[in-house]
Amino acid sequence: MTRAFAALIFGLLCAASAQAADNAQLVGLINSYRSEVQRCGEQASAELPPLSADSRLVQPVGRSGDLQQAMTAAGYPMVNVQAISLSGPRDAAAALKVLQESFCNIILDPQFVDIGVNQQDREWRILLARPLLTARLGDWQAEGQKLLEQINQARGSARQCGSQTFAAAAPLTWNATLGSTAEAHSRAMANANFFDHLDRDGRTPGDRAELAGYSGQRIGENIAAGLDTSRKVVDGWLASPGHCANLMSPQFSELGAAYANDPKSDAGIYWTAMFGAP
Repeated sequence: MTRAFAALIFGLLCAASAQAADNAQLVGLINSYRSEVQRCGEQASAELPPLSADSRLVQPVGRSGDLQQAMTAAGYPMVNVQAISLSGPRDAAAALKVLQESFCNIILDPQFVDIGVNQQDREWRILLARPLLTARLGDWQAEGQKLLEQINQARGSARQCGSQTFAAAAPLTWNATLGSTAEAHSRAMANANFFDHLDRDGRTPGDRAELAGYSGQRIGENIAAGLDTSRKVVDGWLASPGHCANLMSPQFSELGAAYANDPKSDAGIYWTAMFGAP
């Protein structure tokens, strides 16, 4: 092998490594952006769990054609997919700025749970997708109890939630009133096709708990959408600083949780966990 040829291979490997790093960095920046309340046009988004990088969504830059066919060929069982093409950003930070300015409605859409990023020079192709729900779920009480068990497992270890450090916390106990309140909010989001802590009547989680007869003085709420197992929901919350802080807070001692689905809604399935303290 000539020295020039070896240098060319080394250069190509370095370029590929830098491209992969930029792709991963953009995913991380998008997830950091989604993890905080953002304003997009006249709408304010809720804190969103992170998107999962999926290699099947990494599509060639500049490709046109039927996205559904491309996803079928890649073996990704999708319900919805959205492609964004950017031309010009020199790095991940610049690409994020364009996404925030021109495509915030897509990257802040709670129905999307997976992402793929591909970059070539200053050309970027970003795919966000919602997969087909494939898990076999029990009723909302059974899945709520699974959430309780998995949240208590997480509380059993010290954890970093963004910039906050939490010691291990005592396990939560199930509260039936919080459970039914969580189910009602999940059902409202699914049937009315929205994703927010405020319901359509403008009531907060605390308002809803009080109306349901919960006498506790402290309320917190985590919500999620588009995820078809309680394990995915809890993992997403743990990766999101605000959700993680609720989950680990020693000030909470009770939990009620539930899901609801509606195939006509954007995300298909919606989850609510309500934290309380008597």
